[in-house]
Amino acid sequence: MDTNPATKTDISSIAEKNRIAKRMAEALNQRDGFLLIGHRNPDEDCVAAMVAFGLLASKLNKAVSIYIRGNVHEQFSYLLNICTYNAIAIIRDDDAIPAGIQAVVALDTPKPEMLEMSEGARKIVADPEVLKMEVDHHLGADSAYFGDQGYRLVAASSSASELVGYLALKMDEDPRYGSGEAGGGLLARNFVLAVLTGIIADSRMGKYLKTKRERWFYERFSSLFDRLLAQKTAVGSGNFTSKEEVFEAIVTLSAEEEECFRRMMAGRARLPSLEYVILSEAEVAALHDEYGEDILTSIAKAVADALAEDSGRLGLVAYPDHSSVSDLLQFRLRRSHAFRDLDLRDVLVALSAANGGGHPGAVGFRFEKSMAADSRAFALDIAARIDAIAGQAHSGLAGAIRA
Repeated sequence: MDTNPATKTDISSIAEKNRIAKRMAEALNQRDGFLLIGHRNPDEDCVAAMVAFGLLASKLNKAVSIYIRGNVHEQFSYLLNICTYNAIAIIRDDDAIPAGIQAVVALDTPKPEMLEMSEGARKIVADPEVLKMEVDHHLGADSAYFGDQGYRLVAASSSASELVGYLALKMDEDPRYGSGEAGGGLLARNFVLAVLTGIIADSRMGKYLKTKRERWFYERFSSLFDRLLAQKTAVGSGNFTSKEEVFEAIVTLSAEEEECFRRMMAGRARLPSLEYVILSEAEVAALHDEYGEDILTSIAKAVADALAEDSGRLGLVAYPDHSSVSDLLQFRLRRSHAFRDLDLRDVLVALSAANGGGHPGAVGFRFEKSMAADSRAFALDIAARIDAIAGQAHSGLAGAIRA
């Protein structure tokens, strides 16, 4: 792994993307003992990508473990149930990592510092004999590679899950991997369900898909899922009968999450191109004590999504981390599916937000609390600047944001 990994950029050509996929397929075939890791507070795409990659490896009779710290949101617990019935181990918190790990795969994580790892996992990653691979769709801004050179499936796409789907499609073309495997081959129902979950979650049922390629993958895996509905799904996997049911499961909130969502939305305000919620230290402390860090983080994203759709342009949530967690001011920015005039990664550049990243429709970024004498006034200024940037972009002056 590079000592100073460079900023992530899109793969230069289809040929190079295919070469990387081939190397990763060969690693899956030749090695055993795979540890899959993702980012802190994993969202739907992160969990779905880990499960989908795990299913690929397990189809080749490899030992697979997924590391997850803390609780996974109940909306996509069906993904972990799939692991149970496919001999994929879920390693929790500080549980011992199984012996014999030969490769570590990071999924859906912009940079190494954001990876969730136990001390045992860190020791394995530090072993030069262990292959490091990576699947991610976060480019530019504050990103950096984790995987070894040649094993970085990092490219523009709707989601990390789409890229795992791409890897599977390339492998399925090769008779060494895709012919006659027990249980329906590589593109069996549970694999398709996992990939579709990640694409649906990050694209909000296809609303945020931008390119013909992204729409092709969405339609390909939707049609695959439809064709496979007649096949029996493993007990506990959710037994969905349509992709609409998958989406409903993803977006359904628990009673606690609904309450947290309402409390956050109570403070919403509006600018011409932006709806926003700015939480105070006291509000964050109360929410953290009531619901915990995982729900607070997840619902902040859900609120940004809702504000963006209500605004028709952008939605922003800003809040200081709970003091016992970190000394950062957090910002979540989302773009409405109907507003295509602005790549949100350009907003990070305009704000000089070095600590942040994401994709064109959604970014997260953060500043040190020490930069702001008054955190609310600081957040209001950020909101006003983003509103001005969005207004310029809508007026056809997008180039001005780089000035």
